Amino acid sequence: MSADPFTDELPRFPAPRTRSCPFDPAPALRAVQAEAPIARVEIWDGSTPWLVSGYEEVRTLLRDPRLSAGPEHPNYPHSTPSKFMQRLSFLTMDAPEHTRQRRFVAKPFSAKRIEAMRPPIQELVDDLVDRLLAGPKPADLLEAFALPVPCTVICHLLGVPYDDHGFFAMSAKALINPRATHEEAMAARQGLVDYIDRLLTVKRTEPGEDLLSELANEHVATGNLTQEDATLIGMLMLLGGFDTTANTISLGVLALTENRDQFAVLLEMETPAEIEGAVEEILRYTAVPQGGRRRVALADIEINGLVIRAGDGLILAGDLANRDASAVEEPDRLDLRRPPHRHVTFGHGPHQCLGMPLARLELQVAFPTLLRRIPTLRRAVDMDQIEFREPGMGVYGVNDLPVTW
Repeated sequence: MSADPFTDELPRFPAPRTRSCPFDPAPALRAVQAEAPIARVEIWDGSTPWLVSGYEEVRTLLRDPRLSAGPEHPNYPHSTPSKFMQRLSFLTMDAPEHTRQRRFVAKPFSAKRIEAMRPPIQELVDDLVDRLLAGPKPADLLEAFALPVPCTVICHLLGVPYDDHGFFAMSAKALINPRATHEEAMAARQGLVDYIDRLLTVKRTEPGEDLLSELANEHVATGNLTQEDATLIGMLMLLGGFDTTANTISLGVLALTENRDQFAVLLEMETPAEIEGAVEEILRYTAVPQGGRRRVALADIEINGLVIRAGDGLILAGDLANRDASAVEEPDRLDLRRPPHRHVTFGHGPHQCLGMPLARLELQVAFPTLLRRIPTLRRAVDMDQIEFREPGMGVYGVNDLPVTW
């Protein structure tokens, strides 16, 4: 497989997964990974960024300050023609502004405050399982359980009405949909911006104990942040707070029902440490962020005997890195008893996901509660009837998940 950017033989990114192994990354990209942990690929606009798929290489480069997350660079490898990443708060900033703005929303995600949320999250999950059991069969697990768990939590944390969650979900899909036109994506983005902006204005006079109130009164009112910056932070927190977790729950449950031995292993687990380890393995195995972290080199970087030139675009693929056989024994096997592995599903380095502790907590409660209370849970349709998200979507998952018990 050629790595010469001037041939017509470059592999395409993204590439389709196989229906027979819907949890595994695309075979064509695994072939690229097997040949070289850093290789050229071609993306939708004909540009040829580097695909970084090696575990150690991804971790090394995500820590490298010579890589920029700024999408304004002409060689930034945008994931869709809509270029929706343009100005997505501190996610698309470099230090020192990235560090400064990220600090304003770090407090709600401290270990102490997150752990204090365990009882209400447990209560929420119990209630959703009650409703699931009382409702009709088959049921859509995504709509009845996987989506309401993180969406309810992030709405409470931000101070956003849960009744509007359908609007958020629809907007998020429009933003990451590779088939959406630029106009459609920008309309979805602007709708979210306007929504958060109005809420921030309301919070100035009607504050609550929530993150948007903190942004409005502790940072916008004091001049630490502009209203526009606070709005973009709020939008980023909202979008990042539910879609990835909802799809991890859905795919994780589906993977466990397809691997009944691991389903049984989870039911046998008794200690918090065991559950924590199981969740980390599910996160490694499903790795729903599938578009890779996008970067541009600001200077020449030598790694693995090759030189990434200043101005080169890069795609750092965490889902592929999690399946790197040089770092993980039998990487394509789901093993909830696997020794701890520092997967890169949440990224790595200064841009590592801020909401990581909250997502972990939600998953640590959701998986064992659901499976212990419904030990006969299984999919209600043939696997080929389940509609998985297409490769170009930045977050992998299912559009629905019919289950029965």
